[in-house]
Parts: sequence; structure tokens; C-alpha cells
Amino acid sequence: MATDYPPVGFHFNVAFGFLPGDSKDARFQEVGGLTSELGIEEVVEGGENRFSHRLPTRGKFGNLILKRGLLSDSQLISWCKNAIENFLFAPATVNVTLQNENHEPLADTYSFVKAWPVKWSVSDFKASDNAIVVETLELAYTYFTRIKR
Repeated sequence: MATDYPPVGFHFNVAFGFLPGDSKDARFQEVGGLTSELGIEEVVEGGENRFSHRLPTRGKFGNLILKRGLLSDSQLISWCKNAIENFLFAPATVNVTLQNENHEPLADTYSFVKAWPVKWSVSDFKASDNAIVVETLELAYTYFTRIKR
């Protein structure tokens, strides 16, 4: 496989700091929300009515969104339940890595520092659809970094 091609986005690994590496809890069908941006502050200058100064502020990060088929027994969902229902937070590091066909890291790892659950949802139940039930886990985090492989 040539390294000049962009990596494919369908073979990846998600790892939670508190779960074993081969855990079924870390198998997801979709990862989203990998965004970062600078905030902007507008400053109005007295006597200057044509424009306002736009200045950069702190970085902002979107929530990490993970989707998978619903599991009946899940340590990850117990972690979410403790945070959402009992207000007991145990932030964890979450690593997302693109992989090649041999399950080896293909690109840098995205490491989400001090992640904690903010939302858990289950897809709608529809008798007319032939689809699996999907649970969505949304995580907030302090920041994310790219770890060079």
C-alpha cells in the first residue's frame, strides 16, 4: 500500500483508558466530532464605524460522537450512567487510531484528554425498518492532540 494515498476512514480503533484493549465495548461503527477551531472576539474601536477588530481567542473543541450497536452488558455504559444519573465523573483518555488492513496504525492517533460523557441516546425503534439498534455516546473533553506514530 502506497503511503501517498489518503487513509481510508472505515478501519479504525477506539481505546478507552479504563477498558482492556480487546474489549467489545470499544468497537464502534462511527466516530465523529473531531473538530477544533479558534474563538473570535470582536472589539469595537471608538470613532471607527466601518469595521470592528476581530481577534483570536482560545481554541474550542466539539464533542466526540461515537456510534455502535446496542450492547446489553457494557462497562462503558455503566461509566456513562454513573456520570449522567449519579453525577460521579471519572474522566478518561480516549484514543482513536486509523488502521491499515493488518490492524496496524496507519496515521497519527487522536488522543482526547479527560473525556467524560455528556449524552447517551438510542436510535428509534421502528417495526418497518430492518436495522440494528444504534446507541450514540457523546463525550466532552478538555482538548485533543495528535500523537505522531
